[in-house]
Amino acid sequence: MSNEYRKGGTGTLIKIAYRNIWRNMRRTLFCFTAVGIAVLFIVIYSSMIEGMIKSINDTVQTYELGHIAVVSSQYDNESEYMPVQYPVANGKSWKKLAAEIKTIQGVREVFPRITTMATLHESTIKHAMLWGLDIKNETAANHFNLTNRDDGLIEGRWPEPGANECAIGRVFSHKSGFTIGDRILFKTISAQYSEKFLRPEVVGIFNFDYIKIDENYIVMDIERLQNLLVLDEGTQSLIIYTDDDLQTAAIASAVKNILGEGSVVTEWVDNYWVSIMQAASSLYFILFLVFLIVASFLIINTVVMIIHERIKEIGMMGCLGMTRAEIVTVFFFESIFMAAFGALAGVVIGGMITGLLANYPVRLMEQFGSQFAEMPLSNAIFFQFSPLLLFRAWIMGVVVASIFTLIPSLKSAFVEPVEALRR
Repeated sequence: MSNEYRKGGTGTLIKIAYRNIWRNMRRTLFCFTAVGIAVLFIVIYSSMIEGMIKSINDTVQTYELGHIAVVSSQYDNESEYMPVQYPVANGKSWKKLAAEIKTIQGVREVFPRITTMATLHESTIKHAMLWGLDIKNETAANHFNLTNRDDGLIEGRWPEPGANECAIGRVFSHKSGFTIGDRILFKTISAQYSEKFLRPEVVGIFNFDYIKIDENYIVMDIERLQNLLVLDEGTQSLIIYTDDDLQTAAIASAVKNILGEGSVVTEWVDNYWVSIMQAASSLYFILFLVFLIVASFLIINTVVMIIHERIKEIGMMGCLGMTRAEIVTVFFFESIFMAAFGALAGVVIGGMITGLLANYPVRLMEQFGSQFAEMPLSNAIFFQFSPLLLFRAWIMGVVVASIFTLIPSLKSAFVEPVEALRR
C-alpha cells in the first residue's frame, strides 16, 4: 500500500479522502446541509445588500450629486436652507461654465439644477420643493425612473423651455388633488430676497419610484425658474456626469482648478449614505464569517468522530509506512470535500433564488414606510445576481470551513500506531 501511494503521491491521498466521505452517508449529508445553509444565507443576503448599495449609488448619482456636484462655498455653508442667493461662480452663465468643464477629458454631460423651497396656497399640501432642470437634455441622458429605466413620465408631457408649466409626482398628485390642467399657486424667495409668486400649469405627472421626489417635488424648466428667482443665466449647482463613475478624482480636481477657490466640488462617493454602506460591507463580511464558523463546528465534530472511529485504521496506516503528515492530509481533504460540496449546494440553490428575485423588485418603502425614508433608496430594490458573488461565497465557505477543521485533523497525527492497534 505504501509503495502504491508513493507512486500516486498526493493524488492517491485525495482519492482515499474522497472515498472516505461516502462511508457514512447520513453524517456526510448533515455536514453538506450545515455548510450549504450557511452559504445559501450568504448568497441571498449578499445579493440583497449589493442591491441596496446599487440602489443608493444610483439614487445619489441620479437625483442628488451626479458623479460630481459643484456649488458655491457660501451655498455649501448654508446648504440645509437651499438658498438661491449664492449661484455657482458668482452667477456666471451655466452654459459657459458647462462648455469649459466639458473640455476636461472624461466629462460626458454637465447639467444645471436649482432646488428651493416653496409655500403653496389653495392646496392641502402647504410646502413643496421646486426643482429646476434642463428637462429635455436631462431626461435624454438619465433614467429618472430607476425601476423601468425611463424618464418616469406616466401622464401628459414635460414642461416646455421657458413656459409657465410644471410636472408633479404621482404621490404629490394623489395627496394634493392636483392633476393635469390645474394650476398651482406658490410663493418662493428670489436671489434678491424678494417674495415671488407663480401659478404654473400642471402639464405632466411623473413616477420616479423615489418617494422623496414623488411626494414633494414640483419640476420646472430651468429657464423659467431662473427668471422667477432672478438668477439670470446663473445656477445654484452644476451636476457633472463622467464616462467612468469610479474615476472622478482627477476630473473633480480639474473642475476645481477651472472654477477656483469659491466653489465646492463634491464626488458622489463622498455622500454620507454611500460611505456608510461601504463601511457596513466589512461588518456584513464579519457576520457571514460567524455563520460559516458556526456551520463548521458540525464538520469539526464529524472529523473528531471519524478519527475516534477509525483509530485502528489510523494505526494500520502508520504501520504500512504513511507519515503523520500524510494521515493528516487524508482527514483534511475529507473536510475540504465536505465543505466544498456543501458550499456548492448552497451556491447553486442561492444562485437560483437570487436569479429569480433579480427580476422582481423588493419595495421597501411600501413594506416598511418611514424606516427607510431618510436613506436615498429607490422604492424598488433588485437583488443582484452575479457569478462573481456566487464564486466568492463558495470560496469563502470552503476556505473558512477547511481552516477550522484543520485543528481536529491534526489530532490524527498524534495517534501512535502500536497503541491504536491494541484498541
